[in-house]
Amino acid sequence: MIADGLRSEVPWETQWETLDRFAFGDQPVLADRLLDLVLRGLKTATCWPVEEGQQTEVGRRSAVCDGNGRPRAVLETVSIEQMAFDQVNQEFAAKEGEGDSSLDHWRTSHREYFERAGVYRPDMLLWCETFRLISIIETPPQSPDGC
Repeated sequence: MIADGLRSEVPWETQWETLDRFAFGDQPVLADRLLDLVLRGLKTATCWPVEEGQQTEVGRRSAVCDGNGRPRAVLETVSIEQMAFDQVNQEFAAKEGEGDSSLDHWRTSHREYFERAGVYRPDMLLWCETFRLISIIETPPQSPDGC
């Protein structure tokens, strides 16, 4: 759900160019699938290995890109904390919004993802972020730039 009132207060449709950009996942098709969950209001959280660094902080806004590298939405970090993979709970798994939103699905899909990256360990530390959708970028640029 888009934050009330922010679309009219801050014209992110024209000012998102100044924000850091990222895409979810490790493949264009996954980036598109996860972005779709965000746009439908089903995905409000994500995570990554601590070794990749703290990529955001509470209140920070960034542009999320689709699988073609085009910015499609503005997100704002609501919370961020470190948690071990094997300590992630059902509440966080549901916020990730993937599959059936169960903890079992989260563990299976994220284990596969981190194994592809060669970093999986049951006790690996993750940055666990929750975010909110601030704005949808209605007309993304035609050429990828920065994701």
